[in-house]
Amino acid sequence: MKIAYVLNTYPQPSHSFIRRELQALEQQDVEVLRLAMRPSDAPLADPGDQSEAARTEYVLKAGPSRLLTALVREGLAAPRRFSKALALALQLARASDKGALRHLIYLAEAAHVKQRCAAEGVQHMHAHFGTNSAAVAMLAHVLGGPAYSFTVHGPEEFDAPQALSLREKIRRAAFTVGVSSFGRSQLSRWSAFAKWDSLKVVHCGIEPARFASPLPLPGGTLRLAAIGRFVEQKGQMVLVRAMAQIVVQVPDAQLVLIGDGEMRPELETAIAELGLQRNITLTGWLAEDGVRRELGRAHALVMPSFAEGLPMVVMEAMAAARPVIATFVAGTPELVQPGKTGWLIPAGDEKALAEALLELSETPQERRAELGQAGRTRVLERHDSAKEAARLAGHFRKAIGT
Repeated sequence: MKIAYVLNTYPQPSHSFIRRELQALEQQDVEVLRLAMRPSDAPLADPGDQSEAARTEYVLKAGPSRLLTALVREGLAAPRRFSKALALALQLARASDKGALRHLIYLAEAAHVKQRCAAEGVQHMHAHFGTNSAAVAMLAHVLGGPAYSFTVHGPEEFDAPQALSLREKIRRAAFTVGVSSFGRSQLSRWSAFAKWDSLKVVHCGIEPARFASPLPLPGGTLRLAAIGRFVEQKGQMVLVRAMAQIVVQVPDAQLVLIGDGEMRPELETAIAELGLQRNITLTGWLAEDGVRRELGRAHALVMPSFAEGLPMVVMEAMAAARPVIATFVAGTPELVQPGKTGWLIPAGDEKALAEALLELSETPQERRAELGQAGRTRVLERHDSAKEAARLAGHFRKAIGT
């Protein structure tokens, strides 16, 4: 079985879950052609990402002349199919704020993808995210390429389902994947009831072997880790302000913010204004072994997000036997169970977050270890990347068979 993965920007430091999925599929004898529109602008610190970049074909690197040639070739070879694809691209443009030119570029990308799939004997296309990658896969299918499916993570797709023509993408797809039950429920909102059976749940996964021997919880003063892009939706600013409340009672509390992004200058300013330079460290992006090292040094992971899909960082922290303090958003409650594996708090509530952090600081070490172990058991049962890849491969086989 040969599958093409149609991706927008790949690999990216925050998208290691796609890499794990691809590698787990290949370990189960699924051949994967990686077709990304463009490489990441972010530096790739992880060797796994660097390896993936070397294996990925970048559509836009083909250049405007080759993409235009691909488009003209499709128009001459199958005018009726081409006219249908052109009409669909313009329909997507009318719903979007991106304009017709952008969607004509998607159509040219789709022509290239369709021809690469034909040349490589691809039997099915799968896209990650319901954004332009799904649009390119859909247009490639209308041009005569193989059937497609796509995985929706959220929250971006659920913020703008009409502008992204999510209903149309679901309607034409062989199947659509949500990464949580919550995600599937949101897909149900934007699809006809007749398509509900084509909506699947395939969790993002971790590799249990990488967490075979979690480190025991450290002693000492409270140490926290938070991982994610420095953008508004991740809520790091709420966490910084909650830390200002915590250090009044726990002066030596430490927080490590792992990641980077557009809000870094604002976070650095807030840390300085609140006098938290001694308490909060910004590491930038770390490779996977660096993330695991920081989780090993922490008493808990904090995820203060305003919106999420199903956070990989929560899975990794739970696999590392660390309790989690997270916000009650999207699929997160399917992982974090209050009183069993950690704490859930309302998103954006600084006071509730500070109270949870203080409660964690006062929780006996033995109880912290119990919460961490319960989380580890739960995530290993539900999010083994090999098992989830086998589930996805089964959906691919069924789609190819029909």
